[in-house]
Amino acid sequence: MKNCLALLLFLPLVSIAQDDEGKKFTLKGKLNDFPDSLNVEWVYLSYRVNGEGRIDSTQPDDDKYEFTGHIHEPIIAKLSVKFAEQDGHRPKVSSKRDGKFFFLEPGKQKAISTDSLSNLKVKNSKAQADYAAYLEKARPYNDSYVALVPQYNKFREEKNLVELEKVEKELNRIDSLRKEDVYAEWVRTKPKSPIAVYALQQYAGWDINPDKVEPLYNLLSAKAKNFPSAKNLYNNMEIAKRTGIGRIAMDFTQNDTLGKPVSLSSFRGKFVLIDFWASWCGPCRAENPNVVNVYNKHKDNNFHIVGVSLDRPGQKERWMKAIHDDGLYWTQLSDLKFWDNEVARQYGIRAIPQNLLIDPEGRIIAKNLRGEELAKKVDEVVAKKGF
Repeated sequence: MKNCLALLLFLPLVSIAQDDEGKKFTLKGKLNDFPDSLNVEWVYLSYRVNGEGRIDSTQPDDDKYEFTGHIHEPIIAKLSVKFAEQDGHRPKVSSKRDGKFFFLEPGKQKAISTDSLSNLKVKNSKAQADYAAYLEKARPYNDSYVALVPQYNKFREEKNLVELEKVEKELNRIDSLRKEDVYAEWVRTKPKSPIAVYALQQYAGWDINPDKVEPLYNLLSAKAKNFPSAKNLYNNMEIAKRTGIGRIAMDFTQNDTLGKPVSLSSFRGKFVLIDFWASWCGPCRAENPNVVNVYNKHKDNNFHIVGVSLDRPGQKERWMKAIHDDGLYWTQLSDLKFWDNEVARQYGIRAIPQNLLIDPEGRIIAKNLRGEELAKKVDEVVAKKGF
């Protein structure tokens, strides 16, 4: 269930150049009836343009504020506030009270908040109206999902694998229903909605299935397909086609821990697991013991692992320490470029851990296997070859 994501809202791995700076937006806001103990000192507007994060700030005047800028399409943004100190203390931050996601679009919009940002209302925005309806449609699924998270965490802490698996299956079931009943259905019935691309992004997720996503993409209007987010989704979909089951894995070359270039093609003739991970990724580190067990069992059976780390620039020591601490004694590669790792970009990796299992001919035979599923699959394919 757990993965480290490049960005919750799916940060594009392919930058789409724009011929202009976009269209102007103006957001005028009013903070109504905030408690006297919550004196707003700053208002922040966070959003992304062509993969670049931006945070604008302003100090409200008579509880009013205004933001202007340029964007190319309706986008998810977040308003948040910072309160002034009172008696030498700043009010404790509350994520629900002090921040709110909404849809920002070109043109003029008005934002009214009564009591707190949790009650944010955005006017003059078709995108925001659709987003509110979209969230309402998703609410029953979100509530059911959130209600199970404490159980998941409890069983995980107790290492109760039997009950943990049951809860995880139910979480996955709810997520699948939400994807089909909310995200996909929104695109099918409202392909001209200003948030249709966003809904399709949520449906596609980090592990894109082109057979399911492409038919929905084709429903989008020509205008929507020209949005930067739609172009990025299309490019990631094309990458997914090239990394599907049955395709020959794209060759790559990257330096190992000693700075020596190593190519994937140099392992042709072996079963190879390409394992995308990072020292900072908790779910990766939690999965590493399973990967170690598979490696130790089959390392003499024509099986090898090529680890590709998305560790950060300047943090080679952390990468090396994680390799030694977790016993990852197989080929380890990295260019220390974080999410810009060239192999990760080539393979469209936007969440880790991820992996691809490749046969001796270089063909992808499985993807994103974990735990017992990984062990069973490697046992099966190695046994068939008689190694």
